[in-house]
Amino acid sequence: MNAPTESSSTERRSSATGAASPNSSMDQLLEQTRRNITHSVAGTVPLDDAIVRVPATNYTDPVRWQLEIDRIFRRLPLVLGFSAELPTPNSYKASEVMGTPVLLTRGEDGVLRSFVNMCSHRGAIVAEAGHGTARRFSCPYHAWTYDPKGDLVGILDKANFGEFDWSCHGLTPLPVWERAGIIFGGITPALTGEQTCLDVDLTLAGYDQFLEHLSLDTCTYVGQQSVDGPNWKLAYDGYLDFYHLPILHKNTFGSDYNNKTINDAWGPHQRNVQPDARFASLHGTAEETWTAARITTGIWTIFPHVSIASFEAGGRLFMISQLLPGPTPGTSVTTQFFLAAFDPTDEQRELITQRMEFLLHVVRDEDYATGLGIQRALMTGAKKEFLFGRNEGPCQRFHGWVENLVAAETMADTASLFDAAVEFHHP
Repeated sequence: MNAPTESSSTERRSSATGAASPNSSMDQLLEQTRRNITHSVAGTVPLDDAIVRVPATNYTDPVRWQLEIDRIFRRLPLVLGFSAELPTPNSYKASEVMGTPVLLTRGEDGVLRSFVNMCSHRGAIVAEAGHGTARRFSCPYHAWTYDPKGDLVGILDKANFGEFDWSCHGLTPLPVWERAGIIFGGITPALTGEQTCLDVDLTLAGYDQFLEHLSLDTCTYVGQQSVDGPNWKLAYDGYLDFYHLPILHKNTFGSDYNNKTINDAWGPHQRNVQPDARFASLHGTAEETWTAARITTGIWTIFPHVSIASFEAGGRLFMISQLLPGPTPGTSVTTQFFLAAFDPTDEQRELITQRMEFLLHVVRDEDYATGLGIQRALMTGAKKEFLFGRNEGPCQRFHGWVENLVAAETMADTASLFDAAVEFHHP
């Protein structure tokens, strides 16, 4: 999938030594960097124990696919957006997530909230898709009005409508959390009080402490674009797989990268980096000179559907790919969100636009064109399984978590998998 680059500009960086407590996330990032340098200088790479085989029908079977929707995407917190998209009081974002219309709001109190974007009167969408600021949301059908807290505050011709309890007819809330500049939330309302989404702190397994060092909470939202792809797992394999970089992307950026991976994992979430000249160049240098971009380089993935990569575009530019299943097993849609680690000038915005166009081309015309071809070939039934080699550990871990979560029959079973997860692992 997309290989990261490092910004040439000087970046703000969290304290690496004196202020960090023992075994803090920064301590561990520095430890990872030292290990990555060692592998890069020695030309070595950690390998997993064995080849893993995954049934080919896992990418095509509609019964299996529905279980993935029900037991993964409707039970786990999903990435719904970013703090940079709702930067001020009364800002909002409206979108559709796997068929659920979602309205995110930041009230005048600064609190982030999430609702089903649906009027309590007769079900109309109350806010059109997109971003903006609003003190009120008025239904386009009958003008019932809601505030950013989701409360019903106005009814057209209320004297003739009849008496009822307004307090019970606000927008339907959804679970939502804000961590490390990322908005997580569930997409199934808890209408009868049952738990419909696991708590984000349980599922993150401490990963958000590391994501904080990306400083996404101080970034500027600069745009987004979408691309259609194959089965969600087939598409996601590419974000975890460096094995293909110099081959599939030989005509774009592949010649600058090798096919090796060093992997770290926090429960199902992973960071992948390459042992290459970028790390080798740090050998023998003072750690105080290591920038945030150096320490946090790589592909950071948030299970089950997000990849974070950074690129140079007049400064550090993050592309955060939100991958969601489409309406059928063989389809998916990926939205690429772009956050700049700086306040871009007009000239830098032009560079950002060029980088966005390039990345859309790479994903659409190289990664997903290949994936859609694989999807068509899978439907022939010619192959019964896929092989993930010892050098493809990130994909092995991803499919292991998918398998275990699909087998979890109840919400309690799902929670137990995260309770037992290793909080931090690295080779």
